[in-house]
Amino acid sequence: MTTTSHKKSNRLIHSTSPYLLQHAYNPVDWFEWNTEALEKAKREDKPMLVSIGYSSCHWCHVMERECFEQEDLASLMNDYFVCIKVDREERPDIDQVYMEAVQAMGINGGWPLNVFLTSDQKPFYGGTYFPPKVWAQVLTNIHQAYQERRSEITDSAEELTKILSSTDSNRFRSSGKENIEFQQSLQTIYNNLERNFDYSWGGLEKAPKFIMPSIWLWLLRFHHLTSNPKALQHLILTLDKIAQGGIYDQVGGGFARYSVDGEWFVPHFEKMLYDNAQLLSLYSEAYTLTKKPQFKRIIAQTISWLEREMMHPDGGFYSALDADSEGVEGKFYCWTKTELENALSDDAQLFCTYYGVTEEGNWEHGQNILKRIFPEQEFLNQHSLTDAAWQEKLKHGHQILLRIREQRVRPGLDDKILTGWNAMTIVGLVDAYLALQDESILVLAIKNMTFLETNLTDGTKCFRTFRNERSVTEGFLEDYACLIHAYLKLYEADFNEEWITKATALTEYVLEHFYDPMDKLFFFTSSRAEKLIARRKELFDNVIPASNSIMAQNILRLGTLLDNTEWKELAHSMMGSFTELITKEPNYMSNWAIAFTAWQSNPAEVAIVGNQTLQAHRALREHYLPLTLFMGTAGKSNLPLLRDKAITPDQTTYYVCRNFTCKQPVQKVNEALEQILNKS
Repeated sequence: MTTTSHKKSNRLIHSTSPYLLQHAYNPVDWFEWNTEALEKAKREDKPMLVSIGYSSCHWCHVMERECFEQEDLASLMNDYFVCIKVDREERPDIDQVYMEAVQAMGINGGWPLNVFLTSDQKPFYGGTYFPPKVWAQVLTNIHQAYQERRSEITDSAEELTKILSSTDSNRFRSSGKENIEFQQSLQTIYNNLERNFDYSWGGLEKAPKFIMPSIWLWLLRFHHLTSNPKALQHLILTLDKIAQGGIYDQVGGGFARYSVDGEWFVPHFEKMLYDNAQLLSLYSEAYTLTKKPQFKRIIAQTISWLEREMMHPDGGFYSALDADSEGVEGKFYCWTKTELENALSDDAQLFCTYYGVTEEGNWEHGQNILKRIFPEQEFLNQHSLTDAAWQEKLKHGHQILLRIREQRVRPGLDDKILTGWNAMTIVGLVDAYLALQDESILVLAIKNMTFLETNLTDGTKCFRTFRNERSVTEGFLEDYACLIHAYLKLYEADFNEEWITKATALTEYVLEHFYDPMDKLFFFTSSRAEKLIARRKELFDNVIPASNSIMAQNILRLGTLLDNTEWKELAHSMMGSFTELITKEPNYMSNWAIAFTAWQSNPAEVAIVGNQTLQAHRALREHYLPLTLFMGTAGKSNLPLLRDKAITPDQTTYYVCRNFTCKQPVQKVNEALEQILNKS
């Protein structure tokens, strides 16, 4: 990143984006994406260079250092183009359009993303990282082509824009010819995932390895419905291997974005809020099912990391931690053997053995990435340790190493607060609360929601980002969908119907401003948002699930809670449109698969009434019931399934229902559980 002591700032110095501020001392005459930049391009008839990245992106830093900080290259950029810097996390709408454009050119996508546009915003060339000599040649060639072969560029840009304006949903919509029975669909989804399982290291068999939480959350549901032992074995293998690898911060908690190898060993050290939010949900659900102590520890450590390193004093969570410190990737997280010996004295050799630390280093330049190389029980047996004694030593050693690490130069912190990612974190925290039944976790989740409501919403309108002040950019479908999901999760935790009221109001807003009645899906941008060259819909699940798949789940759940037939039918239509794609390509449709499974499995709706409603709910949630819809009240309720239920003093009653038809009410947890699991 740029040093600033002797350099003149550019326009980005006034930005609130940490990523844009990293470029504020480049000699490039950067603009933000705004009216001034777009009008300058038209007025001067210049092509635009739009460079898109994010603050913790390693190769973005490399290209900045090699290209954007160099006077000669900056001069070419300034002379030939209107140069615009975009933070993809603040403006995912711009990133989405131009990433698809570059991919349509046959180029692999990634960041930094550098796209060349005509003066009317239409793309004609692009790529990702360019080395300095190549970048100089690209700038010169494009300038010459724009001067000498304008008509070819215009034709190419028009063709690309037509592709971007086409509707993906029509291309991928189910044909309607297949009518696959639900159990067969489940098995097909599993078979198509299973063929890519890595039975040695867990996860999917490839490198680099991204965790993809929604795949494993679906696998949990598949096992719940089918009791398939192989699915559970692979899930546990995956979560164990991730927890043992360098991708998990063994000292401080929290997960890195991905591992560069196939063994979860060497991470790309950046930590993203959205990964950790979803992994809280994944490990919480897995703990509820398996009761593995290791999973419980990971949940607690990750929450501690969030509070310690990622939390705004008022309760919001920051976006990311960089991979680099002092210009070296991973320096903050790695150790030499000598450092560990000096820090841990008598227990140093145990730690070195446990974490695979060697004198020469297990990584680069004598450095060690801490990873667990022995199965837990094998290690305990070899060293004649009880689990309790070893956990106490580990806890004490981690505290020492954390104190030492806190004295190091920290990785860069992206301290903007994004609505959607924070809402995902609320979901993860509530799942952790439901799994561990620790009230302090629920308090943290509600504090986070209070931050969002105070700083990032105005009535039913939400905004994308906050950093000292909220941005003027309205939230995208991702933000609204995740916020609705968070409200529904909070209702599951405390049965406060105010959460349902807020989720309903937001859903009505989304239906008014994002919905496309032509194909019964949602645009990524509001009808009130700035008009780009294409208005896209997000269909495919990635590490962050597609906003349409989140909305399908929201509308199904809210429609059921409110007995709103129109909303339930819309959710069914959204999922039914992609049934074939869900079953055939679950790697890219895993969150859709979760929604599809919730729809087709005919889950129980459990109404709990009485003075001990929350205690009764917690007793049921000790069992793994991922598809069950819970609601409860100790008095009056506006929810249809609770409205007419009789409340008996000093007695709590469970009504287990399906499609609003209820079985005989029961008072005991085991009786309610039997009715939930028995669909007959």
